[in-house]
Amino acid sequence: MNIKTTVAAAALFLALPIAAGAQGVVRGADEGAHEGEHAAGPVGAVVGGVVGAVSGGVAGLLGVDQRPRFREYVIREHRDSYSYDHAVAVGAILPDGGVTYYDVPSEFGVRGYRYAVVNNRTVLVDPSSHRIVDVIE
Repeated sequence: MNIKTTVAAAALFLALPIAAGAQGVVRGADEGAHEGEHAAGPVGAVVGGVVGAVSGGVAGLLGVDQRPRFREYVIREHRDSYSYDHAVAVGAILPDGGVTYYDVPSEFGVRGYRYAVVNNRTVLVDPSSHRIVDVIE
């Protein structure tokens, strides 16, 4: 890949944080890598994945001001906690059975994800893969 193509690909990826910013680290990295690969091949996938992950990690799925309100909401709901034998972290995949997933109220602006309480920690989960995409501290 020549320098002009690399510079053009890098400029394209500067626009990706806008799209990936509200998606969280995992989703941002996935989308950034996909868009990067589509635009500039394997090198683009690497650059796009990094840019998407960084922007997603900064923004998260819930804004900084929404996190305390969401935590309070979950506490008020008195959800039972699922006992999980592994680390509760972004990227962990929860089992198909035993975990109860709940809808995130629309007031929080999170679409396409559900939440669960795992080891007494609230997590946002991709419902299709059961992958934890955000841990609400």
